[in-house]
Amino acid sequence: MNLDPNAQAIIKKYQKNEITEYHIYNYLARKEKDINNQNILKEIGEDEKKHYDIWKQYSTIDIPPDKTKILFYCWLARLFGLTFSLKLMENMENKAQQSYSEDLINVPEIHRIIKDENTHEQNLIGLIREDLLTYVGSIVLGLNDALIELTGVLAGLSFALQNTRLIGVAGLITGIAAAFSMAASEYLSQKEEHGKNPVSSALYTGLTYIVTVFVLILPYLFFSNYLICLGITLSFALLIIMAFTFYISVAKGLPFRRRFIEMAVISLGVSAITFLIGVLVKKYIGISV
Repeated sequence: MNLDPNAQAIIKKYQKNEITEYHIYNYLARKEKDINNQNILKEIGEDEKKHYDIWKQYSTIDIPPDKTKILFYCWLARLFGLTFSLKLMENMENKAQQSYSEDLINVPEIHRIIKDENTHEQNLIGLIREDLLTYVGSIVLGLNDALIELTGVLAGLSFALQNTRLIGVAGLITGIAAAFSMAASEYLSQKEEHGKNPVSSALYTGLTYIVTVFVLILPYLFFSNYLICLGITLSFALLIIMAFTFYISVAKGLPFRRRFIEMAVISLGVSAITFLIGVLVKKYIGISV
């Protein structure tokens, strides 16, 4: 088939993407200990290689993989798990394909390959088993409670006490105690439901809570102005919500905007209410530290 230079250039982009993803899936398959996950990764890798061979029929040349992209997604998988990194990669590629697939309208294989990318491979990725996603409910529980409770506590104490070190210490003690309480509650809850491992659920909830606590109280340990500290803490809370919501939206295929707005409004709303309570406590009870 005679293709114009623009179509040839696009085919080479497709070809490079396919061989790059082939190497990514095969590398991850070699590093994966779970047999089920290994087989899924190998199967997707073979799909990518077949697509590469189809494009090679049109370009008539071999295209080397993108080594930087291979390194990036392999490290991303190590840090954030297989499902997140692979779904992010496939989502990015699907968007790229949609932007230039119209130039290949006369290539008969284009629709079949895009269908494979959008259905078969996405379905296979969804079969990958990961503890991080299995216990995402426990992580959400720890994260939500820490953000809502601690931003509220810090906001209330900020105006009531107006001493950043004291506020930080009080917040830390409150947060650690709440983390143990939440972990214990999650353990008992999962033990009764006979679903997930109750110890793992408790650990995910407790550790997520404690990490969030340490991030939120950091400004109070380094700055002396309580209003600046509160502003930085609320900014940290929004960044945590944004990062976690993005992770869940990619890994679980859920809408980002609605979930982010919902969590942000609840967290900041509780902070505003407790800050007002702190103002009232300061005014009518007259606590001064």
